[in-house]
Amino acid sequence: MATDQKTLFTLPIAPSGSQPGGTLTCTTPLSPPGDPSPSRIYILTLSSPPDNRLTSTCCTALLTALDTLEFSFPPGVLITTSALPKFFSNGLDLHHALSDPSFLPHHLYALFRRFLTYPMPTIALLNGHAFAGGLMLAMHMDYRVMNPARGFACVNELDFGVPLKPAMSAIFRAKCTPVTYRKLVLEAHRFGGAEAKEAGIVDLTGGLEDVMEFIKERKLVEKSKSGIYGLMKMEMYRETVEGYLTPEGHEREEERVRRMVEAEEKRKEKGKREVKALSKL
Repeated sequence: MATDQKTLFTLPIAPSGSQPGGTLTCTTPLSPPGDPSPSRIYILTLSSPPDNRLTSTCCTALLTALDTLEFSFPPGVLITTSALPKFFSNGLDLHHALSDPSFLPHHLYALFRRFLTYPMPTIALLNGHAFAGGLMLAMHMDYRVMNPARGFACVNELDFGVPLKPAMSAIFRAKCTPVTYRKLVLEAHRFGGAEAKEAGIVDLTGGLEDVMEFIKERKLVEKSKSGIYGLMKMEMYRETVEGYLTPEGHEREEERVRRMVEAEEKRKEKGKREVKALSKL
């Protein structure tokens, strides 16, 4: 199997806040000698040191790459991975995410929605850690392959006290069993490759060669040729796409969460008053 690759295009990732930026490169494996047909396997490689944080500019570059592939190249299979040995992605730049009201609905969720409904099979190749938003990004792809020897998959918002937004929870409800969802969210458990496969978070463990064999075994290159692959996913994940990943869905859910938080604060205050009153009896 050929491992050499041809570069199709490279996009810059502009600096954003404390993040220095980087590049996003799309390559395709070279066809074997004697095979004149071009490969329809595309590999997006993210390189935004030190840990591939998902900033507005990073999301924009990824969205541009997805558009470029869809509208300039034949449909096939898309693999997304990282050039950084330690990280697939370490998630969001929290300060950036919290300081820009447009980040979630117009950048991050737009990227999630695009991957979730992309009109060809998508595979996340987790070469290193996929934490928080990095794992969420991978979950919006159709398949996940994880390095068996390095890296963890983890949703660690519990550890630093930031509740998951509704859209962030939705993808785990859609794709994980309740037991795995609980272990991810309420225990902030770090899953290594073998355990992540056992829990159903990833489909297999391995590297790029294993991904290529996976694509061949499942005949994934041909799956989008009928032109309805994206439509099938839109219906398959309709509740997530329409309910959470649109600007309107985000606004609606933000208001619901605001009311929930207010009600919880009132409940706590009432409980404290009642317990204090009882202690005086």
